[in-house]
Amino acid sequence: MPLALLALAIGAFGIGTTEFVATGLLPQVADTFGVSIPAAGYLVTAYAVGVLVGAPVMTLLGTRTSRKSMLALLMLIFVAGNALCAAAPNFPLLLAGRILASFTHGAFFGIGSVVAAGLVAPQRRAAAISMMFTGLTVANVAGVPLGTLVGQAAGWRLTFVLITVLGILGTLGILRFVPADPRPQTAGISGEISALRNPQVLLAMLMTILGFGGVFAAITYIAPILTEVSSFTDSSVVWILAIFGAGLVLGNIIGGRLADTYLMPMLCAALLLLCATLLCFYLTATHQAAAVICTFLVGFFGFATVPPLQKRVLDNAVGAPTLASSLNIGAFNLGNALAAWLGGLTITAGHGYHSPTAVGAAMAATALLTAIASHRLETRRKQRSSIPTHHTHAEEVTAH
Repeated sequence: MPLALLALAIGAFGIGTTEFVATGLLPQVADTFGVSIPAAGYLVTAYAVGVLVGAPVMTLLGTRTSRKSMLALLMLIFVAGNALCAAAPNFPLLLAGRILASFTHGAFFGIGSVVAAGLVAPQRRAAAISMMFTGLTVANVAGVPLGTLVGQAAGWRLTFVLITVLGILGTLGILRFVPADPRPQTAGISGEISALRNPQVLLAMLMTILGFGGVFAAITYIAPILTEVSSFTDSSVVWILAIFGAGLVLGNIIGGRLADTYLMPMLCAALLLLCATLLCFYLTATHQAAAVICTFLVGFFGFATVPPLQKRVLDNAVGAPTLASSLNIGAFNLGNALAAWLGGLTITAGHGYHSPTAVGAAMAATALLTAIASHRLETRRKQRSSIPTHHTHAEEVTAH
């Protein structure tokens, strides 16, 4: 079982690295193809859009395929996309490679979450999901910085070659260690779609959009916050982002362990503390020590919500969890895009580079209110279902 989860984590590490490494390579790519930096930025935008579109499309296309086979196929597509990036003779083909690779992102994490949860006992499902997502968090700490350094020193193409090798290793690991599931793999397209009618599934996705959106409201603009408001040097941003990445890793691990026993209390506590941290960041951004601590805590509390949210989707999409799980991954990216847009509006309005942290606090607070409402609805439903039905004697006679 650990080797199967390790294989999934390697795939997640490769996907996480390729998602974010492009941001550090934009100047080199722009120089190679003679395009502007904003034009090269389409490599980031196209990837995000590809995740949103690819998550439901690839998941539904795989409803007739075993989850193990689908994971291996997704990794092969990932390999092809990054190989195309490495060899692209022009910018449009590089963009095509990014889109091809991005189409695997949501489906891989969505299907992978289902597979990871099925590898362990029910009381350890969130911990198993968090182990797979460890690959994504470690990518932010190690994969992206190393990929950026390799690209700057030896050319951006070598970075995509190394990511392609990671994809091959992930594919081989899945084929070798992930067990084949003898049971029916999905409920079919109609069954997968019907699972989305459960209000608890939709509420969990809304929590994902708002909660993790709160994280990216701050992190999208972390460089100008640190340099313009906290007065750090440009070179300091790299190590502070590494501290943020360490927060992601620890939050993911601890959140996964606690969510198996205390899912909703732990989720509500993480969202509350995330809101408080973002508000504190807004108020103390001019103080360097406070800015560093808040950056770490945003990562810690932000990713502590990921395993419980993913598990909550799986628990409520009973019998057809694959599409719901994949769409929840897309919800993370939707939250990121929404938060970046809202944060940009506050900066444009003249409220300062640190104003997106206040936007993030508001988003996290709304996610907390959604979580409380979701928990109350669930509690009331359980109470109604546990109330025995009593019939009067007259009703019994009438019935007979």
